[in-house]
Amino acid sequence: MTIAPKTVTGLDELMTAIRGFDDPRRASDEWKQVYRLLQKTELPSARVTHVVGMRDVAELAALIEQLRDPAPAAPAEIPDNDTCRKALKSFRKRLSLTILDEESKLGRGPLSKGAASGAAIVPPNEWPESVWQELVRQGKLRYIGHRLYELTNK
Repeated sequence: MTIAPKTVTGLDELMTAIRGFDDPRRASDEWKQVYRLLQKTELPSARVTHVVGMRDVAELAALIEQLRDPAPAAPAEIPDNDTCRKALKSFRKRLSLTILDEESKLGRGPLSKGAASGAAIVPPNEWPESVWQELVRQGKLRYIGHRLYELTNK
């Protein structure tokens, strides 16, 4: 995880400003700026949202330290072909159910025509993230963002 030094410096300045308040929870503008800066990092968004939402100064300090000195990431285990095949089958099944569910709705938009084109879904959580990343690397899936994947046209 590489972080721009300006981001850490900005977070340090905001942390000093927040600690300058009698009640750190009242530093609304500073917390908003902290949130914007933390969104640019690779930290888990749920943790960032929790820390900023609870306005937890101690946890914010821990996040800043984590950005300053990130732990080396453990090498992800590359899944075997059998696991990838089963995961892709599970993905296709969920995708078809999602499309069928969407097409069966009565209240379609008056300006829309035909069936839905492509669909992106959150993959089944029975399989680890490394499986989905491997399928993207193989070109069988495409990562859209926000944990959404779609099938490629291969």
